[in-house]
Amino acid sequence: MYDNKTFRSVANTENGEVGGETLFHYHQQDQIVWAEYSGGAIVKGFLIATVDSHHRLDMRYQHVNVQGELMTGYCQSTPERLPDGRIRLHERWQWTSGDQSSGESVVEEVAD
Repeated sequence: MYDNKTFRSVANTENGEVGGETLFHYHQQDQIVWAEYSGGAIVKGFLIATVDSHHRLDMRYQHVNVQGELMTGYCQSTPERLPDGRIRLHERWQWTSGDQSSGESVVEEVAD
């Protein structure tokens, strides 16, 4: 479901670092999903997740931001299939570094 798909952030709470310039390149092998991401405030990031039978993702992420800080966190993502067939992920996340605050974001599959 997620293999070779690219996602872009379309909404994020203010305490998040991912923005509209951030692109996520997803891969999947069986129940394991991983992605590399960068753009905007993110210099380089990686995430790894497990996917359940409802295609929900339980992920951990880490990235280096433009300030040179290493940031880490976890995220629960719930997919929604859009009318045009693309995937939208509704995400609830929390930092495990910095202020340890939490937030919500939405990322959408980029159309080919």
